[in-house]
Formats: sequence, structure tokens, C-alpha cells
Amino acid sequence: MPVNKQKLANSRPAPAAAATGAVAVTGKPKVDASAAASVVEGTQKVYDAKTKKQKLVRDSFTIPKDEYEGINRLKLRAASQGHLIKKSELLRAGLKLLSTLDDKQLLVALEAVPLIKTGRPPKTEAVTSSLRTVPAKAKKAAKAP
Repeated sequence: MPVNKQKLANSRPAPAAAATGAVAVTGKPKVDASAAASVVEGTQKVYDAKTKKQKLVRDSFTIPKDEYEGINRLKLRAASQGHLIKKSELLRAGLKLLSTLDDKQLLVALEAVPLIKTGRPPKTEAVTSSLRTVPAKAKKAAKAP
């Protein structure tokens, strides 16, 4: 028969047990305070030794198609050298390289990047013509007498 843990935890020792000095088992073992403190200190040292995870940020941006294809070309170059890399890792590597430049070199690199109109590109005619203008439910409702 299963024991109800809540009843076991809330139970009080019987008067006879209290008189004899017996202790009722409540389901939780008692831990020596000094032992608990040493365990906490040990885990704190391990936690401090590990580096904290960095908070990740998700973002989106607009990039010209030829430059976007350049990302794939660079990924293939890295793969041919035996290093598989993700787009985000490649972009982060580029940021690290840009951060090593002095001010003049950075301005030259930034001026080499053409300005583009930001935001989502307009939908093309092929995409807009394939969208349904009347929902299927409305068509069925119109046919019903």
C-alpha cells in the first residue's frame, strides 16, 4: 500500500515516543550544517571556475544577393580546408577581423560597402499572384443554399 508523503511529513510523534526520546521519521534526512556548508562552497568554486553562458541575440538584416552568395563561397573555402563553419560563425569572424583594424583602415573598409535600402524587399508579381484572395471557407459558404 503506498504511503501518503504529505501525511508522513505532517505526522507528529506519538506522546509515548516523545517521552522515550524516539524521533519520528519525516522522510527528509537531517544534514550536518558544516557538511552542507562545505558542499555549497565546493559547488560555488566549480560554478565560478566555469564561464557563464553569454546571452544570445537574434537579429535579421538585409544583404545584397551577391554578398549573400559570398557567404556560401567562404563557407566552401573553409570546408575545403577541413573547417566546417556556420553563417553566424563566419560573420562573427568577420567582426573580429574588423575590430582589429585601426580607425583609418576601418573607415576604408566601411566606405567600400555600398549603401542599400533597408527593410524587407518588395514582393514580386509571381508571389503575389499565387496568393488566394478568397478563403476556402468563404467559397464553401457561398455555394451552400
